[in-house]
Amino acid sequence: MTGTSSVIVAGLTAAALGTVGFLALRAQATVPAALRDGPAASASAAAKAKAPRDRQHPTALPDGSGTGERVVYSVDDDRVWLVSAGGRVRHTFTVRPGSVDPAPGTYWVTSRSNTATGTDGLPVEHVVRFTSVDGVVIGFSAAVHSESGPVADPNVKTGGIRESRADGDALWRFATIGVPVVVIR
Repeated sequence: MTGTSSVIVAGLTAAALGTVGFLALRAQATVPAALRDGPAASASAAAKAKAPRDRQHPTALPDGSGTGERVVYSVDDDRVWLVSAGGRVRHTFTVRPGSVDPAPGTYWVTSRSNTATGTDGLPVEHVVRFTSVDGVVIGFSAAVHSESGPVADPNVKTGGIRESRADGDALWRFATIGVPVVVIR
């Protein structure tokens, strides 16, 4: 009987692995070509320099932040701009970054989750992910029950870029899969 049970378990395991492999292949086939090569940044020497700012209007969209519809994230200013296809800023807001910053460059929204648990243990909503750095996933999110949240453990690497819930709603509606995320200094 033991031999028969192990054969059945092995058969079920093989069937499950085959199904997962098939579904992964099907999922990969539906990913746009720009996203299929991974969320690698197209950082150039110019992108690594701080983008010029309008000193009289500190919340104005920085020059050199790309063209067309995009999310612009300044790691130096802790600010996000949601930019329409015509280049008009639809919304801008400040954020609280995690302990790991993405390199300057252009990325694309690769996944989204309506709810999740942040690496700091807080429930978060409207998670919009666009890259990872050394295994740490980088994305925008809003804490569900706390705007400020507890102080994160400094020994834990976090990639969550936190915004208010209202700003998270705006970003969630704007940043669908495939929308560019331009990271600047």
